[in-house]
Amino acid sequence: MKTEINGSTLELMTGDITKVKTDAIVNAANGTLMGGGGVDGAIHRAAGKKLLEECKQVREKQLNGEKLPTGKAVITGGYHLPAKHVIHTVGPVWNECDEDQEELLAGCYDHSLKLAAEINASSIAFPSISTGVYSFPIDLAAKIALQTITDFLMTYDFGRVMMVLFSQKDYEIYAAALKRNDRAIGE
Repeated sequence: MKTEINGSTLELMTGDITKVKTDAIVNAANGTLMGGGGVDGAIHRAAGKKLLEECKQVREKQLNGEKLPTGKAVITGGYHLPAKHVIHTVGPVWNECDEDQEELLAGCYDHSLKLAAEINASSIAFPSISTGVYSFPIDLAAKIALQTITDFLMTYDFGRVMMVLFSQKDYEIYAAALKRNDRAIGE
């Protein structure tokens, strides 16, 4: 499913984000940047050992040895991936008592897109951030992701943004959210 927004394309697809040929893919990372499970582990395995080495350098030099804060993003090379760059962002762990989770999730998408624009990327692929082991409700995550991407594309001439979804069920949830989002834009 595709939609045009201010001359750019927002596309939904199912598949393996590590196989997408694009300027940048987004890694739903943990704050250590050392790899992990899910998308994070898959990206680290596909990119090879040099990604981990660069992540260690980023953590030491850019983050002063600290973890990457939730909602923020950093960029590395793509190494053995078909993507030129990996943008690492840390999504919020769902806890319905926390009031800032939606803002933090939106920050993941916004900061990633702005980093991509800074390196003159014209294509980027996102996973569904925080909806796996971090348990963010996917209906809400889809709404936040698509609205944040749309807001960015209404402001910036970018190119192509892809949401690469793990399952057909996830795709259907995002497709329904995109249809609601398109109607809201048209109003």
